[in-house]
Amino acid sequence: MLGLFKFKKKTATILVVDDEPDLISTVKTRLEWNEFKVETAADGQEGLEKASSLRPDLILLDCNMPEMSGLEMLDHLRQSSELKNIPVIMLTAVFAPNDIAAAKELGISDYITKPFDFSQLLEKISQILDKR
Repeated sequence: MLGLFKFKKKTATILVVDDEPDLISTVKTRLEWNEFKVETAADGQEGLEKASSLRPDLILLDCNMPEMSGLEMLDHLRQSSELKNIPVIMLTAVFAPNDIAAAKELGISDYITKPFDFSQLLEKISQILDKR
């Protein structure tokens, strides 16, 4: 089992926003094994609402989703004075240069393409949360 990652004296809350139920279930379970509190949303609109109410420590965000895309959600986050500083890792199968550039322009913390190595994802999450 991978080592446990803690976030500065408390368990970090991570919001996973993706429209793939199997991926959400797997990521949620693996993050909870590493003592993160995990909330989920199935699309950008639900993700934005949960981000507003929960104020998570970090968001894992897919690009292509119904209702509101990940990039649209990210744009809304960055326009909100309360939510603009939440770190976001794009976790997506989309690797088009224009989407990556748009996400970087909106201030993402990292961009990880699916399929991905979970231990590397945990390492990136830990590095980002330790900087906060």
